[in-house]
Amino acid sequence: MTNAVIVGGGPNGLAAGLHLARNGVDVHVIEANDDIGGGARSAEYTLPGVIHDVCSAFHPMGVGSPFWKEVDLESYGLRWRWPEIDCAHPLDSGSTALLHQSIDATADGLGVDGRRWKAVFGDITRNFDDLGHDLLRPIANVPAHPIKLGLFGPRAVLPASVLARVFRTPEARALFGGIAAHVYTRLDRPLTASLGLMIGASGHRYGWPVAEGGSGSITKAAAAALTDAGGSITTGTPVTSRSDIPSADIVLLDLSPAQVVALYGDTMPTGIRRRYEKYSMGSSAFKVDFAVRGDIPWTDPDCGRAGTVHVGGDFAEIRESERLRATGVMPDRPFVLVGQQYLADPSRSNGGVNPIWAYAHVPFGYTGDATDAVIAQIERFAPGFRDIVVATHVTSVASMAEKNRNYVGGDILGGSNAGLQMLLRPRPAVDPYRTGVDGVYICSQSAPPGAGIHGLCGYNAAESALRGLGRRRP
Repeated sequence: MTNAVIVGGGPNGLAAGLHLARNGVDVHVIEANDDIGGGARSAEYTLPGVIHDVCSAFHPMGVGSPFWKEVDLESYGLRWRWPEIDCAHPLDSGSTALLHQSIDATADGLGVDGRRWKAVFGDITRNFDDLGHDLLRPIANVPAHPIKLGLFGPRAVLPASVLARVFRTPEARALFGGIAAHVYTRLDRPLTASLGLMIGASGHRYGWPVAEGGSGSITKAAAAALTDAGGSITTGTPVTSRSDIPSADIVLLDLSPAQVVALYGDTMPTGIRRRYEKYSMGSSAFKVDFAVRGDIPWTDPDCGRAGTVHVGGDFAEIRESERLRATGVMPDRPFVLVGQQYLADPSRSNGGVNPIWAYAHVPFGYTGDATDAVIAQIERFAPGFRDIVVATHVTSVASMAEKNRNYVGGDILGGSNAGLQMLLRPRPAVDPYRTGVDGVYICSQSAPPGAGIHGLCGYNAAESALRGLGRRRP
């Protein structure tokens, strides 16, 4: 029987193992930490009974993932929960832009920009699943929906700063800018509109749900599905050399390119190894978790109904803070994402104390303490926030990298999205999952289609491995 070892028990490692196991491969997953999940884990960071997401928190691409839907994670205990409003973006003027799952409701709240919002996002939302089929794979593939992809392309290649000019109101520009900032690079560069378009459309198609009980529930369900398919998992087992990897016909690595080189660099073809060595990181985060008594005292009560609040001011401010961050300068007012997951999932709270999840975009490898900057940004739109905080847990950039070796330099996206690397990660290739070492594949978010709890990096890598065996998915 063909056997496979998966190094890394994050969502992509589990997805890769699950797809192989369902195709008759004997699968064993090895995870360095004492628990599986990678970026999709949960913990009582602040107080007992108050549940915080370790990293990934909102999952439009999780609920919409074609692979997870095929697996039916809900049958293994996963429950999705949606907030009343997906995202709020407050401005200093006192107004707030709101992203609803309903594109009509979103447009209605944007006044004169409502029609423009629908013009930008309407067809992408309607065609989201078909576009995802073509975009959530390596770029070198024959599209199944070329006309829809062709309509999307001219907008996707634009800098976010150019597409933002379509909107006339500060609210619509800010709402788009906050969504586009998830690309984690300068917004005045080509292709940066693409991720904002897809994240916005995914919200209109599927909403921005959370997993009941915390993001760790996603990987628990995936692990249960893997075990049900005959796979096995070992935790607390770091892999630091090839000798730590049991003999197998297939090895899939849910690791960063740097870790792949550390393990297999001496056997990789020179050209591929050099591409991996030149792979750029750059999406660092400084995370602060709060336990608060009651709800955040937002100036605009609508923010208190939103699962996510983007705290970054108007579009010009977001563009400038991302420019500074990308050039290695810590902005005075960094872009901050605030998560109020308990609004959709009250099981995360305890006795009136609620978890607040927040992180700031900071320069790669940032060595400072951004805690005060995060608090100041929240206080800017919620005066009195400090007074309701009863406990705080800080995850610095260095701690981020220490707790998850894939987060090199605190990069939570598995690599920079600047330039063509967004499309050609971890290297330009027809099959980017192949490492050049026979039977060894990369399946982490450093491979296409990139970051997100969709499991598709793992699924695609497993498909590549099955092709290498001469098999086809039934």
